[in-house]
Formats: sequence, C-alpha cells, structure tokens
Amino acid sequence: MKQKVKIVGMIRKADHFLVLKKNKGRIEDAPVWELPASKIRFGEQPEEAMARLVDEELSISVKKIKLRDVITFTEYVDSSKIYNLYIIFDIEIDENGNEKIKLGEKYSAYKFLGFNDDIFASVNLSNATASVLEIELGRTSSRRGREVTIGLRGAASAPTIYIDGASRGNPGPSGIGYVIVDENGMEIKRGGEFIGFATSRVAEYFALKEGCEQAIELGYKTVRFVSDNLMMVNQMNGVYQIKNSDILQIYNDINNLILKFEAVAFVHVRREQNEAADAEA
Repeated sequence: MKQKVKIVGMIRKADHFLVLKKNKGRIEDAPVWELPASKIRFGEQPEEAMARLVDEELSISVKKIKLRDVITFTEYVDSSKIYNLYIIFDIEIDENGNEKIKLGEKYSAYKFLGFNDDIFASVNLSNATASVLEIELGRTSSRRGREVTIGLRGAASAPTIYIDGASRGNPGPSGIGYVIVDENGMEIKRGGEFIGFATSRVAEYFALKEGCEQAIELGYKTVRFVSDNLMMVNQMNGVYQIKNSDILQIYNDINNLILKFEAVAFVHVRREQNEAADAEA
C-alpha cells in the first residue's frame, strides 16, 4: 500500500475558506476544486512547507497560522490503495487587506466558500479534499432516517468527553474511563468501570458508548468525543468501514445513541493528551 504525506491549508477570510482549481486535466472535464496542498520536501518542517506553498502558489502574506489537525484516511486511485496522512493548518489572512491572490503555475482559479454553504453540492471537490472537509467541518449524516451533523464545526463550542479503553493482555481484563469537561473547560464529571474480558478495540468502543450515555444523561445536544484511538475516530467519522464482527453490535448501539444528539464530533489526540481518561480506565 502506498503512503502519501501532505500539508493542507484551511485559508480563512472572515467566515469563508479558500479552494483552488488545479491547472491540469482535459478541457472537457468538469473542474475539480481542492484545498491548497503540497508535499513536504526533504529537510522541511511541515510549517515551512505550508509557508512555502502560500508564498509560491498564492503570493500572499498571512495574518496567523497554526496547526489545526492531523488526519489519516484511505483512498483508491486507479485500483491502488493509498494511505493518506494530512497535516492541516489554519491560516488566517487579512479580510480588510487589499492584497490580491496571484496564482502560481499549479492552479488556474480560486474561490472562497462559506463555512455554512452546502459545499458538497455547490462545487466538484477532489476526493481527498472532500474527505478532509467531512472530518474538519462536518457533514450532515443520515442515520436511520434522522440527520445528525458529524464533524468539528457542528460541535465546535460543545462540551468535551475524553474517553479511553484499556485491556491488560489484549484480550484480557478490561476497563473504560471518561472525563467530561464543559464548554468553558471546567471538569464536570469523571468515572470508569471494569467491563470484563475483552480486547482493547472493544474496550475503546465501550468507552465511547459510555460517553454517549453520560452525555444524554446530562442533557447535551452537541458534544465532542476525544480519543487517542485513531482507528475508532476514523471509523466513527466514516473514513474507514467497520469490518470487525466483535465491534459491529456496539457500533450499532452507539449509532442509535448518536440519534439523540443534534451534532457530534469525534476527535483524535495523542495519548499524552488523554491521560485523565486513561487513568480512569
């Protein structure tokens, strides 16, 4: 399986973000739009690669740049499976400035899309960009006839529930833990319990189920679930399909619980950023 590592820029101007049309393809092809993206050259840091892309391809200066997210997903190109690792940067440009974007050779046109627009219907996005935006901005998902917004934007200011599952032996004696933090960063509740003999994968999903139940009990309509298990986060975001029979039932149970929310987000963090929930598991 091939691997692709890229840096991607979410270039914002007020409540809009930038997409570009690649300067290639047949004339009769429908134009494909994408987020500004580039490979990392040998010896470059991701931040340096992002700054180079903005300078070379857009000729603009930035007001603020910061790391937004690191995501992974799999796509198929000409029957080949490609594993993508995308480093996402938030880039803010001066909305009152007179500086004009001057495109390099890589792109032929640009436009700004509104965060609240139905972007998946209004423009023809590349597969990679569509995957990034589904995770970063959220996409309305129809689950058992009810629409729930899945993604960070829909639950941007929501309470956060840190979750973790652990198995001593994998499979072996297992436990789950959670820590609930409100939208102001204040801890509301924490807890954990022994769930019996299970694999670490099953324990992670039981932790998420418990997090959902806690959120419902507290009356939350929007919530962010944070986990250090990248596979589970990607599966809940729809990047990967569920193929393991041992988690299929609990996955279905979680989806039934999600129907009780208006918006949810599933966010991945490094293990050291999830130590509180880990201590409860």
